[in-house]
Amino acid sequence: MSVTAPRATTTLWRPTGPKELELVRDLAWRAWPPRLPEQPIFYPVLDEDYAVKIARDWNVKHDGAGYVTRFEVDSEFLRRYPVQQAGGRTILELWVPAEELDEFNSHIVGEITVTHEFR
Repeated sequence: MSVTAPRATTTLWRPTGPKELELVRDLAWRAWPPRLPEQPIFYPVLDEDYAVKIARDWNVKHDGAGYVTRFEVDSEFLRRYPVQQAGGRTILELWVPAEELDEFNSHIVGEITVTHEFR
């Protein structure tokens, strides 16, 4: 009997507004919706505090509510996306080209969960 070791995963966060969160809900909490034409990249972040700051300070102002989501992605797959430092030491993102989002979604392990809500 062969036993398969569990895949190593990386925890990512995504600050999001109510419209995108509704689309994630429609996808059974298992995938991110396609990007809009003006959104050439999907950028999950590597630091929960950074995601909180964006959801609280940007999404609430622009969308009336902000959410922080957490999800796991196969670590081996993520190696193709170099970590981008978008500002300070903890402002770290992955930049996933919009055309690769379906493949990215196929490497999400488990469900996308909401960890924080701001209004």
